[in-house]
Amino acid sequence: MKHRTTAAAAVAAALMTAAATACSGGSAGSTAASPAAAGTRTPEQAAQTSSATVSTAKAGKLGTILVDSKGMTLYLFQADKNGKPTCNGSCAKAWPPLVVTGKAGGAGGVQSAKLSTAKRSDGSTQVVYNGHPLYHFAGDSKAGNTNGQGLDNFGAKWYVLGTNGKQITTKVSQPSTPGGGGY
Repeated sequence: MKHRTTAAAAVAAALMTAAATACSGGSAGSTAASPAAAGTRTPEQAAQTSSATVSTAKAGKLGTILVDSKGMTLYLFQADKNGKPTCNGSCAKAWPPLVVTGKAGGAGGVQSAKLSTAKRSDGSTQVVYNGHPLYHFAGDSKAGNTNGQGLDNFGAKWYVLGTNGKQITTKVSQPSTPGGGGY
């Protein structure tokens, strides 16, 4: 149970940093110096390989969801339209994109025909599944975490995806944060 409390603290820290940055009035591309929460990755550290593999894993009552080659949960951002990624700057720090320098590949129950890529504003190439750019969540510290599920962050909600490429909106219980969690 301690690991869920630690994960909750990391999620709370990431969300408070993201909320403070989003509310600061700066532009989406502004950079704010903030300490990285334990277990978080910068967009540059996100799965940058010549070929990213999207796979599947069972995630409790969410069912079978998309994950990266390390088993880390992948999410869609409802603000993204027509396969174009819109999460940049401070958003991409909280929600690192799954990027490749080559071709995206599928394994497990992933339907290869649904895999594609899209150019990001920084010139990198992001993996897209069924028209949804794929992201990690900085608050997920290990494979199997789904701490980003259903969060309303950076102007829209974030959801895991099923192998059919559609969002799964099932709610998961998130552990409460120590100290009452009042923001």
